[in-house]
Amino acid sequence: MTATGRVACLGLVLAALVPSPTARAHEIRPALLQIEETAPGMFDVTWKLPGKGDRALGLEPILPENLTLVAPPTVRRVRAAWVQRATYKSDGTPLVGQSISIDGLSGVQTDVLLRIELLDGSTHSTILRPNDPKFEIPVRESKKEVALAMYRMGVVHILGGYDHLLFLLALMLIVTGFWRLVKTITAFTVAHSITLALATLGVVHFPTAPTEAVIALSIVFLAAEVIRMRNGEVVLTQRYPWVVAFGFGLIHGLGFAGALSQVGIPEHEVPLSLLMFNLGVETGQVLFVTVVALALAGLRRIPVTPSRATWRMDAWKVAPYAIGGLAAFWTIQRIVAMIPAGV
Repeated sequence: MTATGRVACLGLVLAALVPSPTARAHEIRPALLQIEETAPGMFDVTWKLPGKGDRALGLEPILPENLTLVAPPTVRRVRAAWVQRATYKSDGTPLVGQSISIDGLSGVQTDVLLRIELLDGSTHSTILRPNDPKFEIPVRESKKEVALAMYRMGVVHILGGYDHLLFLLALMLIVTGFWRLVKTITAFTVAHSITLALATLGVVHFPTAPTEAVIALSIVFLAAEVIRMRNGEVVLTQRYPWVVAFGFGLIHGLGFAGALSQVGIPEHEVPLSLLMFNLGVETGQVLFVTVVALALAGLRRIPVTPSRATWRMDAWKVAPYAIGGLAAFWTIQRIVAMIPAGV
């Protein structure tokens, strides 16, 4: 059986042993609270709450006191989440200066993406966390506030995007030499920056679900490349690492754009928002690559004694098979999730 086949079989075993649709690369996904002013004093509120199993997380948004519910909200179940929609009206006072918070956030390990769109064209985006569950709506976000918020979102996304990190890890197991690694990571960075910008600006559009499936499949490919290389073959990624990194980086950029579209970006600061989000992604990426590089360098400095030689000959297999098996599992889950219910 080929390396790719063995990795795929491992993914099938994982899929059989872990059938829950919530065990995905980015789970638990952040909750989403979106407030959109549709007419003067009228607001549509969308509250998307992730779940664990068949239960939603115990979170509750606390909206400004000047908002009153117009009619009972509608609730529907979507993939591993519940979506509640409701309409509110204000008492005539503006939302500026009002506070929004999330009750129960301190007791769970997730974040809440908050997006507010007002009729005057202003938008506000931020992340509410367990240690910072409250946001006061400013008159208009300054450039500094936009920059810091988008930079922080970029760092959070990449460090919580385990599929993107596993892709980088698999690359580092193949590419040897400092400058070759720099060229490869740079190619990946340039590629995902291009598609992130194009997708965010609406120039290109690809559905999120197939994109996430291809991202997982790219990790399976690299894991198989690691196994084949360690078995003595000269693989494509070993010959042209920057070409492979650039090609798959284009797909990963669409994944970044999908995450950014969930939050939205302030319309008056689109270029700045894109730049800072991407810088945040790169900061998290550099941190990850640095830590892994130091760890790998430390492992290589461990003296090889006769008693350790046999162990080290087989120990290398753990990483690529674990990475590939998990990625194959994600691929299967994401493909299954695209199949309409009842088919």
